[in-house]
Amino acid sequence: QVQLVESGGGLVQVGGSLRLSCAASGRTFSNYIMGWFRQAPGKEREFVAGISRNGASVFYANSVKGRFAISRDNAENTLYLQMNSLKSEDTAVYYCAADRSTVIHTTRSRYDYWGQGTQVTVSI
Repeated sequence: QVQLVESGGGLVQVGGSLRLSCAASGRTFSNYIMGWFRQAPGKEREFVAGISRNGASVFYANSVKGRFAISRDNAENTLYLQMNSLKSEDTAVYYCAADRSTVIHTTRSRYDYWGQGTQVTVSI
């Protein structure tokens, strides 16, 4: 079992930046692929970014490529999402998730553990 707790969400203006964190506890953090997903009101939860176990490989949704950066600190059991050049369409609840497999998946159902989410609101 892995427990995940997100933090760092909030209200930011268009063009601004936020850094989300996801603190993990329980099983060995470095044994998991980690991902960020988001869910806007009335929409399906969608993949944002994923990172390999050792952090060497990352993958992004096209909508955030070049603006967001995923990283992890296995010594601190923490996952990060640096979000720059935020747009109003980035407004959503952001979730971190852990996957026991060995490759980065973009499908929600492949992830085994989820945090409760943190709200990000980008205002015009």
